[in-house]
Amino acid sequence: MKPCRSAWMMLACLSCAVAAEASAASACVASSGAQRAVLLELYTSEGCDSCPPADRRLSQIKGHAGYAGRVVPLAFHVDYWDRLGWADRFASPQYTQRQYAMAGLARSRLVYTPQFLRNGRDWRSAASPLDGIGETRPGASIVLELGAPGAGPLTIGGEVSAASAAAETYVALYENNLESQVRAGENSGKTLRHDFVVRRLIGPLVPDREGRVSLRQQIALEPAWKLADLGVVAFVQDKTTGEILQALQRHACPA
Repeated sequence: MKPCRSAWMMLACLSCAVAAEASAASACVASSGAQRAVLLELYTSEGCDSCPPADRRLSQIKGHAGYAGRVVPLAFHVDYWDRLGWADRFASPQYTQRQYAMAGLARSRLVYTPQFLRNGRDWRSAASPLDGIGETRPGASIVLELGAPGAGPLTIGGEVSAASAAAETYVALYENNLESQVRAGENSGKTLRHDFVVRRLIGPLVPDREGRVSLRQQIALEPAWKLADLGVVAFVQDKTTGEILQALQRHACPA
Protein backbone atom coordinates (compact mmCIF):
# COMPACT_ATOMS: atom_id res chain seq x y z
CA MET A 1 0.00 0.00 0.00
CA LYS A 2 1.30 3.48 -0.90
CA PRO A 3 1.90 5.93 1.95
CA CYS A 4 -0.67 8.69 2.51
CA ARG A 5 1.06 11.85 1.22
CA SER A 6 -1.68 14.46 0.62
CA ALA A 7 -4.41 15.60 2.98
CA TRP A 8 -7.02 13.91 0.78
CA MET A 9 -5.04 10.70 0.72
CA MET A 10 -4.59 10.89 4.50
CA LEU A 11 -8.36 11.30 4.91
CA ALA A 12 -8.99 8.36 2.58
CA CYS A 13 -6.50 6.20 4.46
CA LEU A 14 -8.06 7.17 7.79
CA SER A 15 -11.53 6.32 6.44
CA CYS A 16 -10.28 2.93 5.27
CA ALA A 17 -8.73 2.26 8.69
CA VAL A 18 -11.95 3.21 10.48
CA ALA A 19 -13.97 1.03 8.10
CA ALA A 20 -11.61 -1.89 8.69
CA GLU A 21 -11.90 -1.46 12.47
CA ALA A 22 -15.68 -1.24 12.22
CA SER A 23 -15.79 -4.36 10.07
CA ALA A 24 -13.62 -6.28 12.53
CA ALA A 25 -15.75 -5.08 15.43
CA SER A 26 -19.03 -6.00 13.72
CA ALA A 27 -17.75 -9.52 13.13
CA CYS A 28 -17.53 -9.95 16.91
CA VAL A 29 -21.07 -8.80 17.70
CA ALA A 30 -24.22 -10.92 17.75
CA SER A 31 -27.81 -9.80 18.31
CA SER A 32 -30.87 -11.82 19.17
CA GLY A 33 -33.77 -11.71 16.75
CA ALA A 34 -37.54 -11.58 16.82
CA GLN A 35 -37.81 -15.32 17.51
CA ARG A 36 -36.93 -17.04 20.76
CA ALA A 37 -33.93 -19.35 20.48
CA VAL A 38 -33.83 -22.78 22.13
CA LEU A 39 -31.35 -23.12 24.98
CA LEU A 40 -30.45 -26.82 25.08
CA GLU A 41 -28.68 -27.70 28.33
CA LEU A 42 -27.07 -31.10 28.78
CA TYR A 43 -26.21 -32.29 32.29
CA THR A 44 -23.55 -34.95 31.88
CA SER A 45 -20.50 -36.61 33.43
CA GLU A 46 -17.48 -38.55 32.24
CA GLY A 47 -18.20 -41.03 35.04
CA CYS A 48 -21.59 -41.99 33.58
CA ASP A 49 -21.58 -44.76 30.95
CA SER A 50 -24.89 -43.65 29.44
CA CYS A 51 -23.65 -40.08 28.90
CA PRO A 52 -21.34 -40.40 25.83
CA PRO A 53 -24.25 -40.82 23.35
CA ALA A 54 -25.83 -37.63 24.73
CA ASP A 55 -22.48 -35.85 24.45
CA ARG A 56 -22.25 -36.91 20.80
CA ARG A 57 -25.78 -35.73 20.15
CA LEU A 58 -24.95 -32.29 21.51
CA SER A 59 -21.77 -32.17 19.40
CA GLN A 60 -23.78 -32.79 16.23
CA ILE A 61 -25.33 -29.35 16.60
CA LYS A 62 -22.01 -27.84 15.41
CA GLY A 63 -22.46 -29.20 11.90
CA HIS A 64 -26.21 -28.66 11.56
CA ALA A 65 -26.83 -25.57 9.46
CA GLY A 66 -30.52 -25.49 10.34
CA TYR A 67 -29.73 -25.01 14.01
CA ALA A 68 -27.45 -21.99 13.59
CA GLY A 69 -28.79 -19.14 15.69
CA ARG A 70 -31.86 -21.18 16.67
CA VAL A 71 -30.42 -23.82 19.00
CA VAL A 72 -27.96 -22.69 21.66
CA PRO A 73 -26.20 -25.71 23.26
CA LEU A 74 -24.39 -25.92 26.59
CA ALA A 75 -22.90 -28.93 28.40
CA PHE A 76 -22.83 -28.73 32.20
CA HIS A 77 -20.64 -31.44 33.73
CA VAL A 78 -21.93 -32.32 37.20
CA ASP A 79 -19.73 -33.50 40.07
CA TYR A 80 -21.88 -36.12 41.83
CA TRP A 81 -20.33 -38.90 39.75
CA ASP A 82 -16.79 -37.96 40.77
CA ARG A 83 -16.82 -40.07 43.95
CA LEU A 84 -17.54 -43.25 41.96
CA GLY A 85 -14.09 -43.81 40.52
CA TRP A 86 -13.40 -41.05 38.00
CA ALA A 87 -13.13 -37.31 38.67
CA ASP A 88 -14.46 -35.40 35.67
CA ARG A 89 -12.05 -32.49 35.08
CA PHE A 90 -14.88 -30.39 33.60
CA ALA A 91 -17.26 -30.91 36.52
CA SER A 92 -18.23 -28.25 39.02
CA PRO A 93 -20.51 -28.20 42.07
CA GLN A 94 -21.93 -24.98 40.62
CA TYR A 95 -23.33 -26.92 37.67
CA THR A 96 -24.78 -29.58 39.96
CA GLN A 97 -26.46 -26.83 41.95
CA ARG A 98 -27.91 -25.39 38.76
CA GLN A 99 -29.36 -28.75 37.76
CA TYR A 100 -31.06 -29.13 41.14
CA ALA A 101 -32.26 -25.51 41.09
CA MET A 102 -33.79 -25.92 37.63
CA ALA A 103 -35.56 -29.09 38.76
CA GLY A 104 -36.93 -27.19 41.74
CA LEU A 105 -38.24 -24.37 39.56
CA ALA A 106 -39.97 -26.93 37.36
CA ARG A 107 -41.43 -28.57 40.48
CA SER A 108 -39.71 -31.81 39.59
CA ARG A 109 -37.89 -34.22 41.88
CA LEU A 110 -36.13 -35.79 38.92
CA VAL A 111 -32.39 -35.13 38.51
CA TYR A 112 -30.31 -37.56 36.46
CA THR A 113 -27.58 -37.89 33.84
CA PRO A 114 -27.64 -37.52 30.98
CA GLN A 115 -30.42 -34.97 31.21
CA PHE A 116 -31.42 -32.48 28.55
CA LEU A 117 -33.30 -29.32 29.43
CA ARG A 118 -34.98 -27.53 26.57
CA ASN A 119 -35.70 -23.93 27.48
CA GLY A 120 -35.69 -24.89 31.14
CA ARG A 121 -37.78 -28.06 30.98
CA ASP A 122 -36.85 -31.73 31.07
CA TRP A 123 -36.65 -33.00 27.47
CA ARG A 124 -36.27 -36.66 26.53
CA SER A 125 -37.35 -36.67 22.90
CA ALA A 126 -35.29 -38.25 20.12
CA ALA A 127 -36.63 -35.59 17.74
CA SER A 128 -35.09 -32.27 16.79
CA PRO A 129 -34.89 -29.74 19.66
CA LEU A 130 -36.86 -27.40 17.37
CA ASP A 131 -39.84 -29.76 17.03
CA GLY A 132 -42.97 -28.26 18.54
CA ILE A 133 -41.31 -24.94 19.31
CA GLY A 134 -42.95 -22.87 16.57
CA GLU A 135 -42.58 -19.12 16.29
CA THR A 136 -42.26 -17.96 19.90
CA ARG A 137 -41.70 -14.32 20.74
CA PRO A 138 -38.68 -13.71 22.98
CA GLY A 139 -39.02 -12.33 26.47
CA ALA A 140 -35.74 -10.43 26.20
CA SER A 141 -33.35 -8.93 23.67
CA ILE A 142 -29.61 -9.57 23.80
CA VAL A 143 -26.59 -7.91 22.19
CA LEU A 144 -23.35 -9.82 22.77
CA GLU A 145 -19.86 -8.52 21.97
CA LEU A 146 -16.57 -10.42 22.21
CA GLY A 147 -13.10 -8.96 22.13
CA ALA A 148 -10.51 -10.62 19.95
CA PRO A 149 -8.49 -13.16 21.94
CA GLY A 150 -5.09 -11.99 23.09
CA ALA A 151 -2.58 -12.32 25.89
CA GLY A 152 -4.95 -10.86 28.48
CA PRO A 153 -8.42 -11.79 29.66
CA LEU A 154 -11.35 -12.38 27.33
CA THR A 155 -13.43 -9.21 27.15
CA ILE A 156 -17.21 -9.53 26.91
CA GLY A 157 -19.61 -6.67 26.29
CA GLY A 158 -23.18 -6.07 25.27
CA GLU A 159 -26.52 -5.57 26.93
CA VAL A 160 -29.76 -7.35 27.81
CA SER A 161 -33.17 -5.77 27.93
CA ALA A 162 -36.13 -7.68 29.40
CA ALA A 163 -39.65 -6.57 30.16
CA SER A 164 -40.18 -8.90 33.13
CA ALA A 165 -38.88 -8.01 36.58
CA ALA A 166 -38.38 -11.77 37.12
CA ALA A 167 -35.79 -12.01 34.33
CA GLU A 168 -32.29 -13.18 35.30
CA THR A 169 -29.27 -12.97 33.01
CA TYR A 170 -26.34 -15.39 32.85
CA VAL A 171 -23.14 -15.56 30.82
CA ALA A 172 -21.48 -18.90 30.07
CA LEU A 173 -18.02 -19.38 28.58
CA TYR A 174 -17.76 -22.71 26.74
CA GLU A 175 -15.08 -24.69 24.92
CA ASN A 176 -15.29 -27.09 21.97
CA ASN A 177 -13.10 -29.97 20.76
CA LEU A 178 -12.19 -31.40 24.15
CA GLU A 179 -10.99 -34.96 24.68
CA SER A 180 -10.35 -37.17 27.71
CA GLN A 181 -8.74 -40.57 28.12
CA VAL A 182 -10.81 -42.10 30.90
CA ARG A 183 -8.88 -44.52 33.10
CA ALA A 184 -11.39 -45.46 35.79
CA GLY A 185 -15.10 -45.65 36.52
CA GLU A 186 -17.89 -46.75 34.20
CA ASN A 187 -16.15 -45.36 31.09
CA SER A 188 -12.73 -46.79 31.88
CA GLY A 189 -10.62 -47.29 28.75
CA LYS A 190 -12.75 -45.01 26.59
CA THR A 191 -11.78 -41.82 24.79
CA LEU A 192 -14.52 -39.25 25.31
CA ARG A 193 -14.99 -36.14 23.18
CA HIS A 194 -16.98 -33.09 24.17
CA ASP A 195 -18.24 -29.80 22.77
CA PHE A 196 -19.96 -26.76 24.28
CA VAL A 197 -18.46 -27.58 27.69
CA VAL A 198 -19.18 -24.79 30.16
CA ARG A 199 -15.91 -23.46 31.62
CA ARG A 200 -17.35 -20.51 33.50
CA LEU A 201 -20.90 -19.58 34.49
CA ILE A 202 -21.47 -16.00 35.62
CA GLY A 203 -24.72 -14.70 37.04
CA PRO A 204 -27.32 -13.76 37.76
CA LEU A 205 -26.23 -10.28 36.68
CA VAL A 206 -27.84 -7.27 38.32
CA PRO A 207 -29.94 -4.92 36.15
CA ASP A 208 -29.61 -1.15 36.31
CA ARG A 209 -32.40 1.27 37.26
CA GLU A 210 -33.88 1.04 33.77
CA GLY A 211 -33.97 -2.74 33.93
CA ARG A 212 -31.09 -3.23 31.50
CA VAL A 213 -28.25 -5.64 32.20
CA SER A 214 -24.69 -4.95 31.16
CA LEU A 215 -22.81 -8.04 30.00
CA ARG A 216 -19.43 -6.39 30.57
CA GLN A 217 -17.07 -9.04 31.91
CA GLN A 218 -13.40 -9.92 31.81
CA ILE A 219 -12.61 -13.62 32.12
CA ALA A 220 -9.06 -14.71 32.86
CA LEU A 221 -8.16 -17.50 30.46
CA GLU A 222 -6.49 -20.63 31.78
CA PRO A 223 -3.38 -21.90 29.95
CA ALA A 224 -5.04 -25.17 28.89
CA TRP A 225 -7.95 -23.45 27.16
CA LYS A 226 -7.77 -23.27 23.36
CA LEU A 227 -8.64 -19.73 22.27
CA ALA A 228 -10.00 -20.75 18.87
CA ASP A 229 -12.44 -23.18 20.51
CA LEU A 230 -13.94 -20.77 23.03
CA GLY A 231 -17.31 -19.10 22.78
CA VAL A 232 -19.84 -17.27 24.92
CA VAL A 233 -23.55 -17.73 25.50
CA ALA A 234 -25.79 -15.15 27.15
CA PHE A 235 -29.20 -16.33 28.28
CA VAL A 236 -32.13 -14.91 30.19
CA GLN A 237 -34.43 -17.00 32.36
CA ASP A 238 -37.47 -16.39 34.52
CA LYS A 239 -36.26 -16.78 38.11
CA THR A 240 -39.69 -17.96 39.27
CA THR A 241 -40.27 -20.70 36.68
CA GLY A 242 -36.90 -21.41 35.05
CA GLU A 243 -38.33 -20.71 31.59
CA ILE A 244 -35.69 -19.46 29.18
CA LEU A 245 -36.78 -16.13 27.72
CA GLN A 246 -33.97 -15.77 25.17
CA ALA A 247 -30.49 -17.12 24.46
CA LEU A 248 -27.68 -16.00 22.18
CA GLN A 249 -24.38 -17.60 21.20
CA ARG A 250 -21.21 -16.04 19.81
CA HIS A 251 -18.14 -18.16 19.04
CA ALA A 252 -14.59 -16.91 19.38
CA CYS A 253 -13.59 -13.89 17.31
CA PRO A 254 -10.52 -14.03 15.10
CA ALA A 255 -7.30 -12.81 16.64
